[in-house]
Amino acid sequence: MNTFLLAAGTLSAIAALMHVGCIVFGASWYRFFGAGEKMALLAEQKSIKPALITCGIVAVLSVWALYAFSAATLSFALPYPRIVLVLITLVYSVRGLAGLLLIKKPMGNTPRFWLWSSVICLLIGMIHLVGLSQQWPNLKAIFLFDN
Repeated sequence: MNTFLLAAGTLSAIAALMHVGCIVFGASWYRFFGAGEKMALLAEQKSIKPALITCGIVAVLSVWALYAFSAATLSFALPYPRIVLVLITLVYSVRGLAGLLLIKKPMGNTPRFWLWSSVICLLIGMIHLVGLSQQWPNLKAIFLFDN
């Protein structure tokens, strides 16, 4: 069992649950997590838009958690584990770095949101990277030339 990928999956699952909390508890949660006043106001107005956007994020984070758990335990297989986990690692890492650039121009979100979410994304990306590098030989190759 790979503890780094297990931790990565757990962190993605926690992030998914926190987003579910935003849907369930509404504007106060959107505000607390710094999603921006526009999202909070839309939630207060009972608009479906924040919930739909957040459901999409929940779905993506849940799939990412499953991939990390699959690679950590090797007890169940998902298709294309190497390429998917590389892409997940890249998305977390790039999101973290890009978010740091948005602190001074927050584009609807708070600087606090960009700082904390970026640090968290970078951390999760690095945990994925370590776990993926450790587990690489045990993951099914996806291309004939990928050994």
